[in-house]
Amino acid sequence: MSDPRHFLSSVPGAKPVLCALALLISGHGLAQEPGQRPLWLQNPWTGSTRLIQVTPPDTSLWNGARIADHAQAMKQEGPPPLALLTIESLGLRVPVYNGTDESTLDRGLGRILGMARMDERGHLGISGHRDGFFRALKDLQAGDQILLESTTQTETFVVEDFRIVDKNDASVLREPHEHQLTLVTCYPFYHVGSAPQRYIVHARPVRDGR
Repeated sequence: MSDPRHFLSSVPGAKPVLCALALLISGHGLAQEPGQRPLWLQNPWTGSTRLIQVTPPDTSLWNGARIADHAQAMKQEGPPPLALLTIESLGLRVPVYNGTDESTLDRGLGRILGMARMDERGHLGISGHRDGFFRALKDLQAGDQILLESTTQTETFVVEDFRIVDKNDASVLREPHEHQLTLVTCYPFYHVGSAPQRYIVHARPVRDGR
């Protein structure tokens, strides 16, 4: 099983946090397609909220144990997610929670503590399991777009480059704090046991229609 926590422990402030779970509601006048469910996003720093719709994840690429862990994690209660990350080219649409402890990453993706907060300009880092939601990153291409919906805005990033680094090399998360998005998962994607490397995706914000 992959475990990005060791890699993230060298990022200032990146300490495990309590697990988070989407707060589910029904109704409230939000249009709902078949198979969708309503989900509240919440910014814990400002208190702002936003109601969106999500669909169950496509688990066809997932490890069997990760599927079971996700199902069990979704039965637990916890704070709602901060945002929703969408990569249309991969059919990926995943809630982003605050923190990167094991139970949080069983639910969705996790904002790396010590990096930029949601709706804050700076270097935002998001982590996910290679045998779960982020296994799809193996098919990501430069130029693909990543949408990040928060409680106040939807921002588009474009994939710029990829790196494979040692599991202990967190320097990519401490690079200049210009506004950017970095995705992190363990690597190789189908490695059995503790993964020796990390797969890094760098994306820049789309500005002026470019």
